[in-house]
Amino acid sequence: MCRLFEEYSQILIVGADHVSSKQLQDIRRGVRGHSVVLMGKNTMMKCSLRLYADRTGNMDLLTLVAFIVGKVGLIFTKGDLKEVSEEVSKYKVGGLARAGVVSPIDIVIKPGSTGLDPSNTSFFQALNIPTKINKGAVEIVVPVELVKKGEKVGTSEATLLAKLDKKPFSYALVVLFLYQNGSVFSPKALHLTDQDLADNFSGGVSMIVSLSLAISYPTLAVAPHMFVNAYNNVLAVAMATAYSFPQAKKVVEYLKEDESKIAIVMSWPLMQLPKRKD
Repeated sequence: MCRLFEEYSQILIVGADHVSSKQLQDIRRGVRGHSVVLMGKNTMMKCSLRLYADRTGNMDLLTLVAFIVGKVGLIFTKGDLKEVSEEVSKYKVGGLARAGVVSPIDIVIKPGSTGLDPSNTSFFQALNIPTKINKGAVEIVVPVELVKKGEKVGTSEATLLAKLDKKPFSYALVVLFLYQNGSVFSPKALHLTDQDLADNFSGGVSMIVSLSLAISYPTLAVAPHMFVNAYNNVLAVAMATAYSFPQAKKVVEYLKEDESKIAIVMSWPLMQLPKRKD
């Protein structure tokens, strides 16, 4: 593990719940050449992390300790993080719904023949599933929502799904966190586009402008707005006092053509004043 830390600077922390050894073997084969999949006991991995950090002085790696919880593994890579994440997610395998597992989806049994003999009728009745006998087999009459999303799968539901040979869940390595050059971040960052970054930046600038205008605090972002507001105030004063300056001449001439426009400009400073609260 220490050798891998020296060789790789990018790490994917993946969840490995219900992932079989055959899946791990296929994933290792798929990422071979640019990545290494490491699975082991959490205590051993944490111990190796601390020993390597103490020996090399690279304390940034200690941030990984808090994320090594539960059934997790580490994928050391030299490739593109997004491409490696997509490659890992390809290896999904359908699996039976085990008792006690929280369902990530709604499990619905469609109406139709189950292929089970009539001796299983009592089992369906215990689960309040309407059935009938058709051509020597139990047939479900209406769609049945067996388990809702977020609920735990019960023993009876798991047994029924096994009898029907239904595999509603798919299991694979799930990328939980990404480590790169001392920073740990969410895999959602891999799906950000240039437009997303531009929108987030624009939103942040808008918030700074709004706050700066509200408290009259000058910043680089609010400077154009403050200059415009100051110009409007000076222009309104010029209109009210017959005082003129070069930047106001054309505007004054234009406004003199329509008295209603003059009234709007003269009332502008009053519109900017805070309202009194009685």
